[in-house]
Amino acid sequence: MSADMDEKTPLIRRSTSVSQIRNSGLFLAVFSAVLGNFSFGYSLVYPSPVLPQFTGPEADPRLRMDTAQAAWFGSIYSLGAAAGGLGAMALNDLVGRKLSIMMSAVPSATGVLMSSVQFLSQCFPMCPQCLSVSVTSWPVSRVPRVSTSAMPASCPVTISEISHRRVRGALGSCPQITAVFGALALYSLGLVLPWRWLALAGQVPVVLMVLMLAFMPSSPRRLLSQGRSQKAEAALRWLRGRDYDTGAELCIIQHSIDTQAKVTWSQLATPIYYRPIGISVTMRFLQQMTGITPILVYLETIFSQSNVSLDPKYDAAIVGAVRLFSVSIAASLMDRAGRKALLYTSSLLMFLATLTLTMISRATPSCPPGPTPPHNGTTLDCSSHEALGQTAMGVIPLIGTMVFIFGYAMGWGPITWLLMSEVLPLVARGVASGLCVTVSWLTAFMVTHAFTYMVDRYGLVAPYLLFTVVSVLGLLFNAVCIPETRGRSLEEIENYFRTGRSFTINQHPSTSMSTPVSTPVSTPRQET
Repeated sequence: MSADMDEKTPLIRRSTSVSQIRNSGLFLAVFSAVLGNFSFGYSLVYPSPVLPQFTGPEADPRLRMDTAQAAWFGSIYSLGAAAGGLGAMALNDLVGRKLSIMMSAVPSATGVLMSSVQFLSQCFPMCPQCLSVSVTSWPVSRVPRVSTSAMPASCPVTISEISHRRVRGALGSCPQITAVFGALALYSLGLVLPWRWLALAGQVPVVLMVLMLAFMPSSPRRLLSQGRSQKAEAALRWLRGRDYDTGAELCIIQHSIDTQAKVTWSQLATPIYYRPIGISVTMRFLQQMTGITPILVYLETIFSQSNVSLDPKYDAAIVGAVRLFSVSIAASLMDRAGRKALLYTSSLLMFLATLTLTMISRATPSCPPGPTPPHNGTTLDCSSHEALGQTAMGVIPLIGTMVFIFGYAMGWGPITWLLMSEVLPLVARGVASGLCVTVSWLTAFMVTHAFTYMVDRYGLVAPYLLFTVVSVLGLLFNAVCIPETRGRSLEEIENYFRTGRSFTINQHPSTSMSTPVSTPVSTPRQET
């Protein structure tokens, strides 16, 4: 009996060493990192409640914006996101993920300082120099804050490196959810706070992020790449718990580092590289061309011009809550439904929503001119009929926008990021992901900047019609170019792009020597 116990004891210990992972430290580290995404989502939609205060008839003459200024105010953050993504790529390799996120908070603090000077100049107008700063530097206080866009570029990499595979999928959705929650917080605070206090309130999570990250360990993968094995072991033990056996995981990470290669320009001309990169870049382009960024940035302005029944600021808060709800549903469906099915659903919902918004933007309900009809036993009050029609028409823009946001969150929002992580080869992921981020945010800047001019000249019907056409193009692109990757291994996905027709990996004697080549490529990718 004792012999049997002796034989079973090592097996029990081996299984419990894996099950004794304590995620408290990991969750704390992830929470510290995603605070940057909260700030990103908050800052991205900052113009929504602020622009009406600067462009309305009651705006301060010293701060009133014309069409060109409003276009730059709403779009400059997207331009900074493109630069921030490229800067994050360099900083990630130069100083590490944690310091890259922390350094992105420095320009953000500069923006807060400028906003504070403006606030003081309003409190003490007797200072002419402060007044000059208040009048001339309203866009300057927003320009330094564009560097907060480097945070979401570094955060997903950080989470993927410090997480283990059992929670990597769930934690990988945290950056997007916290960014959406940050936007909802901005819409909600915009109900009660003026624009200066909104700017200051948005920096609270940034300060908290820096303070918390200062006590968090660096990525074990980066520490191993620098040859600091003891610190890597200590960092991994902090993330997994004191009872976790770090040896096996450290060996896997080290093997990933040792076998990682660099891609050459000649290799990029082969289908296994240019096809997944082309699909990822095109998806990011179409994602922004759907109009999601300008709609979120100019939400209150759009509702003001749509004559909605509720106050536009309440409509914006409702849409923000629907967006958060939609992202949560999408995260639960990601691994249950196919990628293509979700993209089809997303494109169809966005098409119906934008088509409805296009038609409703052209509609001008009114009673027909002429005398009041004679009394025939039933009173027909034209004014009440018109009010009823306007009330019904005032609800449709809100419902259409909610359907658009829901459709985007079901497919084109999260799946573009998911497919990037699945189809991009590891050896080209750094350059390819940087290219995708740059194309995405340059497109967002272009669409957001042009949106103000289009609405000013043609009304809302022009951009809505453009977004309707893009939804159809996204539907066709999904049908023709995007493969279904659900349930496929990374090796099968690579084989699909290598052969162009099949996920199945055929084991032939002639290819037996090439089989081990794919193993080092796929193994590190599951760890990063």
